[in-house]
Amino acid sequence: MVELDHPFSTGKPIEENWEAILDLERLVPCVEGGSVLEKTSPESVKAEIKVKMGAMSLTYAGTVTVVEQDPEQHRAVLQVKSRETKGQGHANADVTFSVSDGGGTIHTAAQITGKAASMGEGVMVNVLDALIKDFTQKLADI
Repeated sequence: MVELDHPFSTGKPIEENWEAILDLERLVPCVEGGSVLEKTSPESVKAEIKVKMGAMSLTYAGTVTVVEQDPEQHRAVLQVKSRETKGQGHANADVTFSVSDGGGTIHTAAQITGKAASMGEGVMVNVLDALIKDFTQKLADI
């Protein structure tokens, strides 16, 4: 289990930030290599992500679902469940967003197995950390 915390800044009002993180069709493509394949419900999409880890390139396919939302606290939990398309590994995560005026925080708790995990925890943490930092910068644009 890898746990990471990141602040993010959008310069936008709280309601706009709240809407953006719940709009999976806009949110998922903010992740480098991420794309929405199909919207399956207002709270869920089928998605795919291509991740580069050193010389290795992996593709994961799965679902992203809003499993918890608290409009009063402006806190939402997204659950990511995915499998390697060419392998046995999986990458699952619970991503907790707390939004406020101008930005907020993201707490990521990820479980990764298979080829990505075999690269070692240090590499995995660096890749995940870079993905999330890049994502936080793109959040301001949606």
